[in-house]
Amino acid sequence: MKIIMLGAPGAGKGTQAKQIADKYQIPHISTGDIFRANIKEGTELGTKAKEYMDQGLLVPDELVVELVADRIVKEDCKNGFVLDGFPRTIPQAEALDEALAKMGGKMDYAIDVDVSDENIVNRMGGRRACLGCGATYHIVNIPTKVEGICDKCGSEVVLRDDDKPETVQKRLTVYHEQTQPLIDYYSQQGILKSVDGTRPMEDVFADIVGILGA
Repeated sequence: MKIIMLGAPGAGKGTQAKQIADKYQIPHISTGDIFRANIKEGTELGTKAKEYMDQGLLVPDELVVELVADRIVKEDCKNGFVLDGFPRTIPQAEALDEALAKMGGKMDYAIDVDVSDENIVNRMGGRRACLGCGATYHIVNIPTKVEGICDKCGSEVVLRDDDKPETVQKRLTVYHEQTQPLIDYYSQQGILKSVDGTRPMEDVFADIVGILGA
C-alpha cells in the first residue's frame, strides 16, 4: 500500500501519517528524515543535499526525487510506505511516478487532509513551543497547566515565528501555488481521497482507515 499524504501546513497530515504507518506496519517517510539520515551516514546524496541546505537553499527536485527513490527501494518498503511532505510539486509527482514505474509499481492512494485556511491560521496561531525542551502545546487543545510555563521543564512557552498569522498566511500562499495542483493531478489518476481535517484527530484517522480498509 503506497500512500501520499496531502494537506496544507498545519492540517495535521504528519500526525495522521504516523498513525497510518503504525497501523499498517509500513514506513513513514518524510523528506526531512531522509535528508538527515543521508547526511548522518555521509552518503554521496546526503553530502550534495547538505551543500544546498547549509546555504539556506531549497534542495533541487532532481536530488530530492533521487533521495526518495533511493529510500523506497529499501527492504522495509516492500509492503508499501506513507509519504509525508513529498511530492510538493507536479514535477516531483511526475518524477516519482516514473521512478515507481521503473520498479513496476505505482501509488495507490493520495489522501488530502482538507482544512480551510482560516481554520489553519487559528489553529497554528494557538500553538506554543517551549524554549527549554521544545515541547509543544496549544492554548485551546493542549494548554499548559500554568499559563506560559512548560509542564515538563518550567521554561517559558512562546508563539514561534513560523506560527505567527502573517507567516502562516505566506506558507499557505506557497502551498496553494505549488502543492494544490497535486490535488487535480491525483484526482485525474483516480487515487485522490479527501477527509475533513477539521474533525477530531481520532475521527479523521477513522475516516482514513475507512478508505484504506481495516
